[in-house]
Amino acid sequence: MTSAAWVVLLLASAVLLVWPQWGLLAWWRRQRERQQRELREDALKHLLKCEAEGATASLLSLAGALRLGDGAAAAIVAELERGGFAGVEGGRLRLRPAGREIALHVVRAHRLWESYLAERTGEPEARWHRLAERAEHRLTPAETAALAAKLGHPLYDPHGDRIPASGDGLTAEAGSALEDFPPEQPFQIHHIEDEPETVYAHLLRLGLRPGMRAYIVSRDEAKVRLWADGAEYALSPGMARQLSVRPLSGITAAALRGERFLHELPAGGRARLLGLTGACRGAERRRLLDLGFVPGSLVESALTGPGGDPTAYQVRGSLVALRREQARYVRVTPLPGGAP
Repeated sequence: MTSAAWVVLLLASAVLLVWPQWGLLAWWRRQRERQQRELREDALKHLLKCEAEGATASLLSLAGALRLGDGAAAAIVAELERGGFAGVEGGRLRLRPAGREIALHVVRAHRLWESYLAERTGEPEARWHRLAERAEHRLTPAETAALAAKLGHPLYDPHGDRIPASGDGLTAEAGSALEDFPPEQPFQIHHIEDEPETVYAHLLRLGLRPGMRAYIVSRDEAKVRLWADGAEYALSPGMARQLSVRPLSGITAAALRGERFLHELPAGGRARLLGLTGACRGAERRRLLDLGFVPGSLVESALTGPGGDPTAYQVRGSLVALRREQARYVRVTPLPGGAP
């Protein structure tokens, strides 16, 4: 390569590196600014949640929530103080009005995006939280308002968390801890905490969802045995602490045990549909309703796959194949002798 060619190559490289808008240095600065902004917003979100739950927000709690060292967390706090977003009062970190507004927007955007993923896409449930953590920093207030309107202004996200209205405050999570309930006392699973992500994904794989009606069969130091919507689950105490629940009045554990679900229907058996469980939501719920799984319909277990899954059901003149995990969403009353 000639010296002139080398000069041209070096000049082109220099331009690519330092070009004000499109150069690599400009791109690196934008990325760093975006990361810093997202870190500030995550810090404000932590302070807001502590405020709503009556917990003490401190440098230590912030460092733990953001997975930062003490020095990096202190730098974030200093940055929030300079911007007028938060301050230290009586040894506690507290939000300023400007910081509270930003934090509320981030939480609202996150929960609306999770609702969008649940209602309008086929994204696996285990990915909703991670995808919403990205979207929460990118949605503008105008885009968030448009998303809320598109979804029909939902009040709760798929995990059971309340979606704060624009300009509203953040309330503490409703529901009681599972550990506060004695055995045989019925409740409905209200919320499943989605962090840490590995524990949340495991609970999803087990089949647990908000909306399921349940009770504790037994508990000891090593295990909590939970009955929920026709199945029994063995949870470690740590997994059980991920669930918050609400009491079910006017119903007994024996009545819950007596409920039947479509997946329990034997080959050739018939039943009358009572409805879908509260754990069936979003696109899955709409699909089952569209296929005819509505209260009062008659259903028959017609064909079963070689491995026992899926099963084809005759409902409203159509043959519909459902996997076992889908059929568990359908509450039924079996008909004696298979007669309608």
